[in-house]
Amino acid sequence: MSELQPQQADRVHLGQLLLEEKLISQRQLDEALAVQRSTGAFLGDTLVTLDHVKSKDVGPILARLLRVEYVDPREVEVEEAVMDVVPESFSRQHGVMPLRIEEDRLHVAMNDPLNLSVLDDLKLIAGKPVVAALAMERELMAAVNTHFDSRRHAEQAIRDIDAEKAANGAAVDELSTEELWTLAADAPVVRLVNSIIHGALNRGVSDIHLEPQREETRVRYRLDGLLYDHMTIPKHHQPAVVSRVKIMSRMNIAERRLPQDGRIEVEHHGKEYDLRVSTMPSIFGEKVVMRVLDKTSTRMSFGQLGFLPGQQEIFEWLVARPYGMILVTGPTGSGKSTTLYAALSTINQPTKNIITIEDPVEYQLQGITQTQANPRIGMTFARGLRTMVRQDPDVIMVGEIRDLETAEIAINAALTGHLVFSTLHTNDAPGALVRLGNMGVEPFLISSSIIGVLAQRLVRVVCLACKELYSPSPEFLARLQANGAALPGEVKLARGAGCPECNQLGYQGRTAVYEIMRMSDSLREAVLQQRSAVAVRELARGEGMRTMKESALEKAVEGVTTAEEILRVIYVEEE
Repeated sequence: MSELQPQQADRVHLGQLLLEEKLISQRQLDEALAVQRSTGAFLGDTLVTLDHVKSKDVGPILARLLRVEYVDPREVEVEEAVMDVVPESFSRQHGVMPLRIEEDRLHVAMNDPLNLSVLDDLKLIAGKPVVAALAMERELMAAVNTHFDSRRHAEQAIRDIDAEKAANGAAVDELSTEELWTLAADAPVVRLVNSIIHGALNRGVSDIHLEPQREETRVRYRLDGLLYDHMTIPKHHQPAVVSRVKIMSRMNIAERRLPQDGRIEVEHHGKEYDLRVSTMPSIFGEKVVMRVLDKTSTRMSFGQLGFLPGQQEIFEWLVARPYGMILVTGPTGSGKSTTLYAALSTINQPTKNIITIEDPVEYQLQGITQTQANPRIGMTFARGLRTMVRQDPDVIMVGEIRDLETAEIAINAALTGHLVFSTLHTNDAPGALVRLGNMGVEPFLISSSIIGVLAQRLVRVVCLACKELYSPSPEFLARLQANGAALPGEVKLARGAGCPECNQLGYQGRTAVYEIMRMSDSLREAVLQQRSAVAVRELARGEGMRTMKESALEKAVEGVTTAEEILRVIYVEEE
C-alpha cells in the first residue's frame, strides 16, 4: 500500500471496497468513474457529489487506504491563533484546513493528505512539522468558508476604523470631496470593502447590496435568487464605504444626488470577476448594488442545465438547425443567458462564424465574437445587429429583443439563412409569439422565422448533505392539487433539514425548469390566424409540449427541489 499514490489508492481500491461494503452499486461506481475521467476529481469526492454515498461512510474507508486519520473539520473547534498560521488563500488553493497545534506540530485536514509538495510548503509556512488527516472536499470547503468568515474580517476593519477615528462625526451631506477621498483611502476602509466583496465571491452570490437605513447600513447577499442579511455597518462609516466602492468603479464620488453606473474587475483565487456597480440616492444615503459576473466561469453543458428526458433532445435538435430563430423567455435572473451560452458552446466550431451582441457580456466564449451594447453612445441592439448581418455570420445571438426594429432585423436574418438566438420577457413559451405580434411584427414573419421557443425559471436544489424524504400532509397535497398539480397516489417529497454546508438553508445551488415548444405546421397556422396565447398553449400541449408546471412538479417528485419551492417560483394561486 505504501507505494501507492493517493490518486491510485483512491481509484484502484476505494470503489471495490465500497462495493464489498454494499455502500454503492456497480452502476453508481461506473457513473462516478465516467464523471471522474472528465473532471479529474478524486473518486471519493465524485461519489459524494453524485449523492451515491455519504462522506461519513466513504471518508473512513479512504483514510484506511491512505493510512491516515479521517476527520470532519466542521466538527472541530479551531482557535483563532491556529487559523492565523495558514493564509486563507493557501487553504483554499490547496484544500487545507488548520486544526490545532499539539506537541509543537501543526495538525491539518487535507483533501489530499499525501501531497508531499503541499506538506513541504506547510512546514515552511508554519515553521514546524505537519501532521495531515484526510477530509472530504465538501466538508473541508464548508469548514474553510466558516472559519475564514469575511464577516470577522469586516468587523475587525470596522473596529480599526473606530480606533483610528476615521469617522469625524460630520453629517454625510457636510463631507467635502477631499474628506471623502481621505476616508475612502484609509487602509481599514479598504479592508472592509474588500472583505464584503471577497466574502460574496467565496459564497458564490449573484448580487451584493449596500442599503442605507436610518440607524445603520445593511449589507445583504443574493444567493440562489433570495436576499440574505450578511452584516450591518455603523451609519457614520457609510460615506467612506460608498466612496471606496465609487473609486473602485471609477465613479464621481462628489456626485451624490444622481444615479451612477460603473464596474470593478476583481481577481479572486485565480478567477476573474466583473462587478457591475449601480448607485441610487435614497432618503438615508446612497444605495449600492453590485452584480457579480464570473468571467472565467465554466459554461454548462446541456446535461447540467436541468432538462428533463425528452426536452434535451428537442433543444439539441433546434440548435442543430442551419437557420431560423430560437427564443428563450423568462423574467430577469431566470438563467436565460446560461442556456444561450450552453447552446452557443455546443455549436461553436472553427467552420462557423458566431457573433453576439449583449448587454452586458456576462461570459467570454473562446472563438466567438462578442459585442457589448451601449445605448448611451448609440450602440443599440438594432444598430449592432444591422452591422452583424454584414459580417458574414452563420450564427447570431441578440441579448434581448426590446423593440420592433430589433425584432424585424433579427427575423430577416433568420429568414435569410442564419441561425438566430434571442430572449424575450414573457411568462411562457406561447406568450412569446403573441408578444412579437403585439410589437407590430407581421404574423407571416413570425410563423416563417420562429423554429422553437423555450421558457424557463430557476428553482433551488435540495442540499444533498442534509436531504431527507417525507410524506406531505393532506392539506399540503390539497394546496398543490388546487394549483393544478397531478400527483401520484403515494408520493414522497424531499426537503433539506439544514446543515453547515448549506448555511442551514436546506438548499444549495439552483437548476432550471423548462417549457419547450417546437414549432409545427399547426402552430404556424395558429399564429397566422392570430389566435390567443391560451389557444396556442392548448394546441402545443396536444402535440406533446410539457408545461413548466408539469416539469417543475416532476423535479419535486424526483427529489431535486421542494414542493414549497415550485409553489414559490412557478405555481400561482388562482382566486
